[in-house]
Amino acid sequence: MSTIIIAIFAIALLLGGMIFFAAVMAPLVFTKLPAAQAGPFIRAVFPVYYLYVLATSAIATLALAARWEGAVMAVVALLTIWLRQGLMPRINMLSDAAQSGDVAAKRRFDAAHRMSVVINLAQIVAAGVVLARVAA
Repeated sequence: MSTIIIAIFAIALLLGGMIFFAAVMAPLVFTKLPAAQAGPFIRAVFPVYYLYVLATSAIATLALAARWEGAVMAVVALLTIWLRQGLMPRINMLSDAAQSGDVAAKRRFDAAHRMSVVINLAQIVAAGVVLARVAA
């Protein structure tokens, strides 16, 4: 199987999974589950989500190693490592503090959460651009 086909498949899985999570899964969790269940559930899902993003973007990186698009996919993968290992634990800590009444933690949580959303959106756009270029 050619590396381009592997890259297209990996990026399609990446993009589909990220869009499904952002557009379907996360909104459903917070609209259909009670708050007491939604928080713990989403905390359990995010590490798995980030591993999925990391695996698919890493496969795309390797398949596109000889092209500049491989560098873009490597940035997606590296950002995912930072999101999973750095920002997500910070967001969880700030969320806990905010729920305990810490007003400053609430502001920091909002900022960190907003940053994670923006980065995730940028990763989706990057994957979409790479998929369009590689598939063309």
